[in-house]
Amino acid sequence: MRRRLPRAVVALGLLGLIACGTAYALRAEIGNTVVSATATLLPRTLPKHEDAPVTLSSVTRIGSKDGSPPPVLKQIVFLFDKHGSIDTKGVPVCTMAKLAETTPEEARKRCAGALVGEGTGRAKVSLPGRPTIEISSPLSFFNAPPVGGEPSLIAHAYETVPSPKTLLVPIVIERVSHGRYGFRAEIQLPEVAEGYGAPTLAEATIGRTFKRGGKSVGYVNAHCEGGRLQVHGTLSFVDGSFFPATLTSPCHSPG
Repeated sequence: MRRRLPRAVVALGLLGLIACGTAYALRAEIGNTVVSATATLLPRTLPKHEDAPVTLSSVTRIGSKDGSPPPVLKQIVFLFDKHGSIDTKGVPVCTMAKLAETTPEEARKRCAGALVGEGTGRAKVSLPGRPTIEISSPLSFFNAPPVGGEPSLIAHAYETVPSPKTLLVPIVIERVSHGRYGFRAEIQLPEVAEGYGAPTLAEATIGRTFKRGGKSVGYVNAHCEGGRLQVHGTLSFVDGSFFPATLTSPCHSPG
């Protein structure tokens, strides 16, 4: 059995990139598990009171010191700074039904207008009686129909081991009133390779700019009030271990 990991505070950003005002990097070792992440929000200078379009880029890695498969990631929960926003007005939507049983190329072709982010995912797979291998897939993030009035996304991935299969993850961006935080996202990760896969990499860039009334509008937007932006995230694993995180990052306004 895998050794149970103790609690640890680890500053991580995956979909929580909305809270970053600059580039950052981190590395944490807890027992045999190694977690590292980098993230960048551009532009780094933002208006003080009015939202402006931003592009979010992130790389999160989960590994082990001895090279064995890490614990299996089960869930990610993020609380986002209330000084960010998602703007879906006029953005085409895509549905789970339309993405069902599609390869990455087919999905992006069917829902090109709804594509708001791209990336790469990797996992270590240990099938019974076989050597451990690494698999990878393009990641696609599509604007989806609102759920209960809240904006939502669909994350798309595709695996070929042990057999071809489309993986779809619905993500609802819930508005909340929780002190510094104004948004919450709970992500339930699907089984990889029928439960024999452990995610090791999530690399993504999310952001799209479009015109509305002659003005540039972003799918993801942010403004800088008080000189900082903040996110709290928790990564939970199937063995019961989890990594809570709070990141405060400075931001700047012109003038």
